[in-house]
Amino acid sequence: MIDTRRLRTLRAVADHGTVTAAAAALHLTPSAVSQQLGALEHEVGHKLLTRDGRGVTLTAVGRIMVAHADEVLAQLERAEAEVAAYATGVAGEVTVASFATAIAAVLSPAIRALRTSSPGLQVRVRDAEGDQSLTMLLDGEADLAIAVEYRGAPDDHRLTRLPLYAEPFDLVLPADHPLTAPPLSALAKETWIGPYPGNPVHDVIAVACEREGFAPHFAHSSDDFRAVVALVGAGAGVALVPRLALRDLDLTGVLVRQAHGPERRVFAAIRRGAERHPLLRPLLGALKDTARETGLTTG
Repeated sequence: MIDTRRLRTLRAVADHGTVTAAAAALHLTPSAVSQQLGALEHEVGHKLLTRDGRGVTLTAVGRIMVAHADEVLAQLERAEAEVAAYATGVAGEVTVASFATAIAAVLSPAIRALRTSSPGLQVRVRDAEGDQSLTMLLDGEADLAIAVEYRGAPDDHRLTRLPLYAEPFDLVLPADHPLTAPPLSALAKETWIGPYPGNPVHDVIAVACEREGFAPHFAHSSDDFRAVVALVGAGAGVALVPRLALRDLDLTGVLVRQAHGPERRVFAAIRRGAERHPLLRPLLGALKDTARETGLTTG
């Protein structure tokens, strides 16, 4: 009989590439992870991993087991959802991992609405920039993630996604910039300010500029849009900023102009099999409602 806890451990090692990283994600010691993997190999009767430098890679049998692990874990999510749905009433805690702008724009209003419609539902929020929220979701540290689509993002079959909104970008220029409403192509030789590589917004900006025939030179990097706008106001460069991120910021010393084309597409994600969970369904519904109120819904 294969222990499902060991399947989770194998999945974590496949995700993170090393025993040490998987142990951190699972809140176990590396030796405990190694013991679970050894026990699973004994149960299966085949070697599942091979050393690859400082990391590990799956053997052919390891890949087979990971594929089956995904199906088993999804089925367990369905079982938990049905058992929870059988209980009377909606009461419990849900952890949501999200980037800061979405917390302010859609998650906080959704929590406010749920206090009336589902008072027994408690939402715990974790600020997670970039694609960290999806990692937290897959690692079991969150029950729902709010994230941004980006080029090269894996289409992970372990997730079910719900589109929330598509947010345009605005061009932010120093107030004394000689071009008050330039096309992106006119800014090819400018100094740029933006998020670090790895942040999906960085990728959206890079793709938008590539479509205009140039690669932006990022001289200054920050994942905090307050800092980005402040640097533009100081004359340090130009930036593309998601429109909702500009709300309530100090725009002294900058010009804000609409940029045509770039947008960040925001979605909610849950683990496959949890679609009918009684705690997640009202939360997803509230998120969809508050996303619609932004006027930026994807349809």
